[in-house]
Amino acid sequence: MALHLNIEDLLSVRTVESERVEYKQGWNPDAIYRSICAFANDFDNIGGGYIVIGVKEDETTRTAQRPVEGLSTHELTVIQQKMIGFNNLLNPVYNPHLFVETVDEKYIVVIWVPGGPNRPYQVPEVITAREKRYFYYIRKYANSVKANLEEQQELIALANQVPFDDRPNTQATPDKISMLLLKDYLQKVGSRLADQVGKLPDSELLQQMELISGPNEHIFPRNVGLMLFAEKPESFFPYTQVEIVEFPDGDAGVFYEQAPITGPVTRQIERTLHFLKDKLVKEKVLKPAHKAESIRIYSYPYQAIEEIVVNAFYHRDYQQREPIEIRIYANSVIFINQGGPDRSIRIEAFNQGQVRSRRYRNRRLGEFLKELELTEGRATGIPTILKALKDNGSPEPRFFTDENHSFFEIELFIHPAFTVKMPFSPDVSSIKWDLHGIDTILNQLIEHSADIIGGIAETHQELDNQADEMISTIDSGIVGGIAGGIAEIHQEIDNQADEIINTIDSGIAGGIADGIAGVMNKNFKLVLILASKPVTRAAILEGLQLSNRPKNFETYIQPLVAINWLTMTIPHKPTSPNQKYLTTLKGRLILKFLKKQ
Repeated sequence: MALHLNIEDLLSVRTVESERVEYKQGWNPDAIYRSICAFANDFDNIGGGYIVIGVKEDETTRTAQRPVEGLSTHELTVIQQKMIGFNNLLNPVYNPHLFVETVDEKYIVVIWVPGGPNRPYQVPEVITAREKRYFYYIRKYANSVKANLEEQQELIALANQVPFDDRPNTQATPDKISMLLLKDYLQKVGSRLADQVGKLPDSELLQQMELISGPNEHIFPRNVGLMLFAEKPESFFPYTQVEIVEFPDGDAGVFYEQAPITGPVTRQIERTLHFLKDKLVKEKVLKPAHKAESIRIYSYPYQAIEEIVVNAFYHRDYQQREPIEIRIYANSVIFINQGGPDRSIRIEAFNQGQVRSRRYRNRRLGEFLKELELTEGRATGIPTILKALKDNGSPEPRFFTDENHSFFEIELFIHPAFTVKMPFSPDVSSIKWDLHGIDTILNQLIEHSADIIGGIAETHQELDNQADEMISTIDSGIVGGIAGGIAEIHQEIDNQADEIINTIDSGIAGGIADGIAGVMNKNFKLVLILASKPVTRAAILEGLQLSNRPKNFETYIQPLVAINWLTMTIPHKPTSPNQKYLTTLKGRLILKFLKKQ
C-alpha cells in the first residue's frame, strides 16, 4: 500500500522535521527497534517519526543521499518476516506501519511510527539477544536514547495521556469522514495513496492513515479525522469556528459581525486568510528622498497574519466550547485563542522570540498541517511573526494571557503609514467665508494630518529652494526636468490630499465643501485645475480666455500664489522666462472639496 505522504518530501525533509526521520543504510534490527520504541513513546508529543531503510544520510544536509542505496527483494522479504516477531517483543505490543516504496528505480522501506496510544513502551536493548534487558527509549536531538530515572517517571505519568486530536471519538462513526475531502488532501500533498481512494475499502485506507481505531466490531474515527475531513466538525466539537467582529470606532462604538466561518479546519484556515487578506492587507510604494529604489510596505504583513491564524488552529484547545475570535479595529487587529501557552512559558519569552514549547497540544493535526506546508511545527511561529513585522517596519505585537494560561491573545498594530485617524472636526463656527477663512481651515487640516503628509511637502520645498541656485548653471531642458520632478512630488501630494479628506467627519466635510463653493469663483477654480501640472502664466490666462496682461495676472494668479494655493517652480526668480506655476497641497485640497460638493 502507498505511503500517505509524498516520499520526496520525506527524503528531503521538507515537511517532516529532521529529528523525526532516521535513515538506515541497511537492516539493523537492534538500532531500528530502539528508534521504534522511542518514536512510539513520543515523549514530546511531536507525532512519532519515520525510519527509512535502504537510504544513507548526508551528514551535512541531514537529508537522503541520492541516488538511494536501495534494498534487494530478498532483504525486503527478511525485513517483513522479522518485524512480525519483533513487534511482539515491544512491551506493550506495538505494530508500526511498513511501506515499500520505489525511489531512483530501487526499493526502500519506510516504517511509520505514530505516537502510541498505550505508552510508555519498552524494548530489549538488543532485540536479537537470547537474554533480553528491557529499557524505555525516547528521542533526544534526533537520537534514540535510554530514558533516565526522571524521564522514566515523566514518561509513565504520560500513560493514557494521548493528545485529544489522536483520541477515538465515541460519539461519531467512520462514515462521518468524507473520502472526497481525504482524497483532496492526498492529492495536495502528492501522495500516491490518492489513487487508492474508492478502490480500497474505506476502512482499510482510514486504518492505514491512523484515522480510525478500535476493534473491527467497534471502530471509531479519531478526532483529527473529524477535524480535517468531516463536512461539519462543529457537530462533534461545538464552536469549532472563527468569529470575526469589526469595531471601526472602538469598543464603545457600533460593531459589525461577520457570519461565523465553519467547516473542516483546512477550509476554515483558507477562508479566514482570504477574508483577512482582502480586509487588512493594503500596499503602499514609498520613494524615500535621496534613494533610487522604492520601498513596498504593507498595512499588515500577510506572513504574520498567516502564521497567527494557522497556529491558532494548531494549538487551540478543541475541548473548550469557544471559537477563535478575531477583533478588527481601525488601527489594530486582535486574535484570541482558547487554550493558552504551556505554563512553563513566560509571556516575556514571546516578546523575545524565544518560545520553546515542550509538548504540542495537537500532534496529529500539526502533522497534517505541515504536510500542507501551512506550518513548520518547529517552534518557529513567534520568531516568524516578529521577523515579518520587523521587515515591514511595523510596530511590535502585543502578547497577553492570564495567570492560568487559559487563553492566548496576540494584537498586531497597523503600519504607521496606514494609521487611520478618528474623524476630525475642525472648528468652523467662527470662520469668515472668504479666501483667508478657507486658508485658516486648510491650515488646521494640514496640521492635524502632519503624519499623513510626512516628508513630501518638505522635499518639495527643498527642491524649490535648490532650483534658484541650479537655474544659472543648467540649460532650459534640464530646467524642464526639475519641473517634472516637482510634478511627481505633487502627484504624490495629490494622493495624500485624498487621505486628508478621509480623516474629516463626513458631515463637517460637506459643510466645508459648501462654504468653499460659495467663495471660489469659476476662474480661481480653473486656475487650480490648469496648474495641476507645471504650466506657464500665458497658458493659464489663455485657458481662462484672457489676454496675457499684468492686470489679469494680478487678478487671477497672484492672489493664489500669495495665499500659497499656487507655487512657482522657480520661486526665487519670479520673472524668469522659464517660470511655471503648480497647484500646492492646499490648492489640491480645495479641488477635492469642490469635487465632493
